[in-house]
Amino acid sequence: MSQINRRRFLRGTLAAASLALAPRAVWVAGAEAPERVRGANDTIRIGVIGFNSRGADHIAGLRAVPGARIAALCDVDHAVLDREAAKCRAAGESVALHTDLRNLLADPAIDAVSIATPNHWHSLAAIWAIQAGKDVYVEKPVSHNVWEGRQLVVAARHHARIVQAGTQSRSSLNIAAAFAWLREGHLGRIRVAHATCYKPRPSIGRTEGPQPVPPRVDYDLWCGPAPREPLRRNKLHYDWHWVWPTGNGDLGNQGIHQMDLARWALGEAALSPRILSVGGRLGYADDGTTPNTQIVLHDYPAAPLLFEVRGLPAKPGAGSMDRYHGASIGVQVECEGGWLIIPDDANSARAFDRDGREFMSFAGRHDHGAAHFANFIAAVRSRRTEELHAPVLEGHLSSALCHTGNISHRLGAPRPPEEIREAIRADGALGEALGRMETHLGANLVDLRRSPLTLGVALAMDPRTERFTGNEAANRMLTREYRAPFVVPEIT
Repeated sequence: MSQINRRRFLRGTLAAASLALAPRAVWVAGAEAPERVRGANDTIRIGVIGFNSRGADHIAGLRAVPGARIAALCDVDHAVLDREAAKCRAAGESVALHTDLRNLLADPAIDAVSIATPNHWHSLAAIWAIQAGKDVYVEKPVSHNVWEGRQLVVAARHHARIVQAGTQSRSSLNIAAAFAWLREGHLGRIRVAHATCYKPRPSIGRTEGPQPVPPRVDYDLWCGPAPREPLRRNKLHYDWHWVWPTGNGDLGNQGIHQMDLARWALGEAALSPRILSVGGRLGYADDGTTPNTQIVLHDYPAAPLLFEVRGLPAKPGAGSMDRYHGASIGVQVECEGGWLIIPDDANSARAFDRDGREFMSFAGRHDHGAAHFANFIAAVRSRRTEELHAPVLEGHLSSALCHTGNISHRLGAPRPPEEIREAIRADGALGEALGRMETHLGANLVDLRRSPLTLGVALAMDPRTERFTGNEAANRMLTREYRAPFVVPEIT
């Protein structure tokens, strides 16, 4: 990366964005628990909670960090637990096995946990871990709703725990350098930060009634804070992303990574004051309820953040997705003097002038995923939250942008195309994105008069209180009804 000291940029930009918290006594169940002082060579003993998918990467990534050891595994699916336990035995590793995370958290031998459960468990599992005196690496999104994400931030501060969000692009030296360069004004004022999540999401199928839960799964624990409802989809695992009680759609799945990058590019440190969504679940009828096609506008005063989700291919039967400025899953920062593009790798950036000529590249070789785990372990040792690349506050804010966009959608109603175009006429960037969305849906043979898009409710938010103004229905959706004993505590 020519004439750019990436490490200098990383120290400056990431340290400024971090939430600085001074270490303090830890309180567990009302009693003061002294902080264990770790030497430079002490082993950090980690419990991994949930590893049917992304959690398997946690095991491999944390295992590779010098001085870290996987000491416990927890999963409600006995088959998943047995599979990983067998791998550990084959590697000569001794690990404690749990199906109930509360038993793992009660183990004083565990120093830290990583959490890669379904989204609806992220905040509660992390808060329980914090209250048990553990440090936490929690996957994105860090919450299933806005309120519980803020409670997680408060818990981390109150108990002085190290809490890293799993948005690993925050550990990219290349992107940190690119954003620092952008803030020096080389491309002029930012006009819009545009993020795209064009990722294939085929139908999950349609069932005719409740489906059997695999007997190897503790379904009560799997549901946790969510309602214990009959299973109404073919697959218990992964497809929970596409139903509201447990998931947040692709906006809160893959999209949270690009949402976080776009907010980082803008330098915004609070929720947006105005939110609007347009989208729907189109192209097939299945058991999913979250949008597979969506545009969300976060109307920050300095420059808007615009997010697009597309789950349908470029055209029926195509093995490829649409691309926007060369990326399917990326971030495109439009400025007065050109564009800064973060492509699908989420670990590099390229600058273009207004004529489309590339004149700067930030693409040094760097494993940001490995660096993210290593950064967490380093902060666990130092007890310096300001050293984290993705402190929980940053994870909360970006997750909450996904949630508020989905609230706008869920409060909306289907509308004919011309009514939607008229409603967003004053938002130029949103109108341009809608036109491209309509072309995309037309290529997929979606008739918007028979299957109309949903025009979300335009929401105004007070970023200071993280509550909507003038819409109590929307405020009720900032949290949820929790199912005892899986209740996220209010921490004051």
